[in-house]
Amino acid sequence: MKTKRLTVAQATIEYLKNQHVERDGETNEFFAGCFGILGHGNVAGIGQALHQTPDFPFYVARNEQAMVHAAAAYAKVKNRLQTMVCTSSIGPGATNMVTGAAGATINRIPVLLIPGDIFSTRHVAPVLQQLESSTTQDISVNDCFKPVSAYWDRINRPEQLITALPEVMRVLTSQSQTGAVTLSIPQDVQAEAFDFPCQMFQKKVWHIGRPRADILQLKRAIQLIKACERPLIVAGGGTIYSGATEILKRIVNRTGMPVVETYAGKGSLNYNEPQNLGAAGVTGTPGAIAIAKDSDLVIGIGTRYSDFTTISKSAFQNRNVKFININITEFDSFKHGALPLIGDAKAILEELDSLLLDYKVNEDYQQLIEEFNLSWDTYVSDIYTEQNRTPAFQGEVIGAVNSFSDAEDIMICAAGSLPGDLHKLWRTRNSKGFHLEYGYSCMGYEIAGGLGAKMAKPESEVYVLVGDGSYLMMSQEIVTSIQEKQKLTIVLLNNDGYSSIGSLSESLGDEGFGTYYRYRNEETGQLDGEMLPIDYVKNAESMGAHVIRTENIQEFKAALKVAKLVDRTTLIYIEVDRKKSVPGFAWWDVAVAQVSEKKAVEESFRLYKENKKKQNYYM
Repeated sequence: MKTKRLTVAQATIEYLKNQHVERDGETNEFFAGCFGILGHGNVAGIGQALHQTPDFPFYVARNEQAMVHAAAAYAKVKNRLQTMVCTSSIGPGATNMVTGAAGATINRIPVLLIPGDIFSTRHVAPVLQQLESSTTQDISVNDCFKPVSAYWDRINRPEQLITALPEVMRVLTSQSQTGAVTLSIPQDVQAEAFDFPCQMFQKKVWHIGRPRADILQLKRAIQLIKACERPLIVAGGGTIYSGATEILKRIVNRTGMPVVETYAGKGSLNYNEPQNLGAAGVTGTPGAIAIAKDSDLVIGIGTRYSDFTTISKSAFQNRNVKFININITEFDSFKHGALPLIGDAKAILEELDSLLLDYKVNEDYQQLIEEFNLSWDTYVSDIYTEQNRTPAFQGEVIGAVNSFSDAEDIMICAAGSLPGDLHKLWRTRNSKGFHLEYGYSCMGYEIAGGLGAKMAKPESEVYVLVGDGSYLMMSQEIVTSIQEKQKLTIVLLNNDGYSSIGSLSESLGDEGFGTYYRYRNEETGQLDGEMLPIDYVKNAESMGAHVIRTENIQEFKAALKVAKLVDRTTLIYIEVDRKKSVPGFAWWDVAVAQVSEKKAVEESFRLYKENKKKQNYYM
């Protein structure tokens, strides 16, 4: 067997750059490069290997968590068919990536993490930044990645790499198992040389198949559909990842079956399709909530059924409701006691389409659905109508961006009050235009995610909608966007703190406690003093962004036009009214204190008990 003498790090990069994926006859490289921050745990290993491999691009990040978010956003835009590597040093560099890893795994997005580790020889111990244990020497902070990784491995000997790397690729390219994959490589092992078989470094193509459902289960599903009177489709992220949006449109246009969309699934249909009821669940539209309540058959496509989608298990009130779950992941397919159709969403929908040629919902149901679609669109138009208040209304800001952006542009968001409003209001015009990280709803994802999305689709404008809370958590990838000439348009909405949790706090009787950015009041000892004088404009300018300060919607709309002509990342700043919000139409189960000295809390608990009565077990 021919061999090639390389360090473990060199062999890792050489292997990764030769990995490709193929789906539907189209082949591409699986890794588009590597994000990293170098330190003593990886500079002489992975860093050296990247230095001598210029055809595997290296991107310097400013925060390790952020680079994982950027890689995940990149993979999401690429429908999980391409991703990035992320490398860090040991200790804090590694643990900074844990939050990003959790987000990727929860959202079923492939990202490869290579954190540096301590010395495998244990001769140099404790090394700088090493966590010691009095009960074992076989542990490091990298073990923290185990519960948040779809696959985890540690390379203690060079030859282990030969069998580890194929497992890494197997999981990353698995549509059902994918998530963050962690390959922990101690710093001395990274630099150790070994005679690796040359066969390792040949081009390898991983075929992404389209598994079909069991034929008997498919026939049972057809019987359930034809027997029901009020079916409802819940379109999740798997609808988009599988490329099933066109076949979904064909089926619902012909049959009249209504569709509601999860956060990850928004964009499965364009907003103006008559069968599209829009946002599902807690942040859902009135039509979506009403139809879900009485549906006798729910067809989930590529959804995890989070508590937001199911209104904390209270969305589906029909006592005879049944579920059909179309999902590539067996774990999700069986949720809610469903009839499972395990396989690729597009392939299964194509088979269902051929078996439902003579099926339609009744005319009254179809008319009701179309009326809900039109009435909600009228409601959105009213929200979008310019009032030019000062401070501005968040709904108007969303409307201005939505109306100004082109159909192929991308909007990014993740946390705060914005996601709920965007879920209800944003008019989707393509399957990739609405990019919400809401499986983990991680504050700080927004700008980093915007960078990853822009790198994945440079021809599109990327609009990052971010509140001041998330901005303060992680804004430094503005610098990376400037360095890489990846232009973002960042819309910073300032509501002086944590507006979303503030509203939730008030609804629970807690008066928005701890959710404003205020000085500590010397008289009360509480955080109820004057507002903090944070200058976000100067902050963004200091990182190299072009910044436009606006005070009302007219100025904001003008700024959008200017921003489109600027050749670097631009931040548009606007203050929004914290007290004026887009209404919500559903309950969410957040535990309320059962006893309190405050009457408002007692009343909230009374309502909480009433809402709990609506929750169901679906078996």
